[in-house]
Amino acid sequence: MDLLRSLGSAAASSILQKSGLTLPFSLGDKVSSFEGKTIWTLHDATKRDDGSQVSVFVFDANAPGKRNVLPLAKNALKKLRTTRHPDVLKFIDVVETETTVYIVTERVQPLSKALSSWQSKPAKEREEWLIWGLHRVVVALAFINDTCQSTHGNLRVDSIFISPSGEWKLGGLDLFSNPKDEAAILYTMGGLVPDGNAIASPEVKSGGWSALKAADPAVADSYALGLLLHSVFNPNSPPPTTIFPPHAPPVPSSRGAIPPSIFPSFKRLLNPNPKTRFTAKGFLDLGMGQVLGDGSGFFANNGLFKICAGLEGFPLASDGEKHALLRTLKESAASFPVEFASYKVLPSLLTSLEHGGASAAQVLPLALQLGKNLSPSEYSDLLIGPVVKLYASPDRGTRMALLESLPEYADKLDNKLVTDKLWPSLQTGFGDTVAAIREATVRSILLIAPKLSDRVLNNDLLRHLAKTQTDPEPSIRTNTCILLGRIAPSLGYNTKRKVLVPAFTRSLKDTFVHARVAGLMALMATQECFEVEELATKVIPAMSFCLLDKEKLVRDQAFKAMEVFMKTVEAHAATMSQIEA
Repeated sequence: MDLLRSLGSAAASSILQKSGLTLPFSLGDKVSSFEGKTIWTLHDATKRDDGSQVSVFVFDANAPGKRNVLPLAKNALKKLRTTRHPDVLKFIDVVETETTVYIVTERVQPLSKALSSWQSKPAKEREEWLIWGLHRVVVALAFINDTCQSTHGNLRVDSIFISPSGEWKLGGLDLFSNPKDEAAILYTMGGLVPDGNAIASPEVKSGGWSALKAADPAVADSYALGLLLHSVFNPNSPPPTTIFPPHAPPVPSSRGAIPPSIFPSFKRLLNPNPKTRFTAKGFLDLGMGQVLGDGSGFFANNGLFKICAGLEGFPLASDGEKHALLRTLKESAASFPVEFASYKVLPSLLTSLEHGGASAAQVLPLALQLGKNLSPSEYSDLLIGPVVKLYASPDRGTRMALLESLPEYADKLDNKLVTDKLWPSLQTGFGDTVAAIREATVRSILLIAPKLSDRVLNNDLLRHLAKTQTDPEPSIRTNTCILLGRIAPSLGYNTKRKVLVPAFTRSLKDTFVHARVAGLMALMATQECFEVEELATKVIPAMSFCLLDKEKLVRDQAFKAMEVFMKTVEAHAATMSQIEA
């Protein structure tokens, strides 16, 4: 397989050398599963200007058997460039000569490749995924037929692609034509696409492609849509017998894995009479429940469709609707297609946090749960980057959710990101008017302190902690003392001597009993940070009054601390005596 890919890239490079072109992208591996299916070869590629991943469709008229289909490649380029729709393959750039065409699109993979990987999935999950994907294709097809008054002419599995988010995109616009266009090529060159007759409707087989010029633009695509339904639901089965004369209607025994709700429409799409044939627009309206009929609502009732609709309307939804959607996401996340969860649901959740609101406490943990399936590089790009940006949000609900969830992602933050991006926004929490935010901010520092620069750690942070140690809330004062005790070993030598004793002594005089205990325990925990002389002349005198504290909890801790310090001083004093002797 690697050899075939290398040969594909080498062939493309040979084309470039002959043409003398300088491309705005780096051509990568050829997608071998797509080879020979259409007039194009498909390559993974990377844009040179920003390093983003793209796909490149390559056509070379000098290749054997390709000269006569050059007009199809030119037509595909023209239509893809001018047809902008969210469910049509996204055009990005093009490099074109008289005989070669390089069309740059969003990064995609062929649907055929995805269909193969889904064969082993549970039938229910596979059916839900197929219906969700078909919905996007049918929306695009209805747009082409109704809004554009055109015919796609090449609807098949190999004209459909999968985006990184798992969404189906309609491509293959080689024959895209409007009957009013004098340069339309469908009616004269329709049979030139590989296996074009395999999806041809009965009227085309009997009267040729020119018969479509006077027909409704939807008739050929509607018939091909019926064949597409059969292909995706029954990929290992031969074409339905109804495509052969006398075109008898499909019988129930031929349904295979086509859902019962869709089978009546399947039969109507394969109607041999173009005048009474069901259209893609009619199929869409029925699937959305906008008209009544057999199987009405098969799109609208699809689980993945509901989730996408819910995510799109999330910012404007009521609290009840938000909670219902988040509950569904949490319960169903394990069954989502990986790419759908990572590139569709996750970004939508993080975007919703930009609007703030009480749902942040539910949204962020769910986003972090979905992020567990990401690779390290994806985790950094898709999750960490957006999460750190959210610290700049003024919404307190969002800030609280970020701080409470910090243990889940703190180890994924690099030092530079913490110092340059996270800290400037995080530090505003020390002065917040809401005590819960101030306390959560103090608690969070323990997780990121090892990643802070020496300047921030020894200057900016300590200035904030000097204020929180006198906070009106006793729990904040206590947690500040505990934090100082934990980060003390990381402070600079001079900073330790200047800051620690005064800070801990302040805690020993606190009116809150647990703050006084925290001060004593911090002194014990940081004993190695003090010179023996400091213990004897500063620490022990400063804490001695705690031996008679009115609270027994404080007295007991004071005696323990005094015992530890006295042993250290006595051991040093014994050494001094030996020296003097």
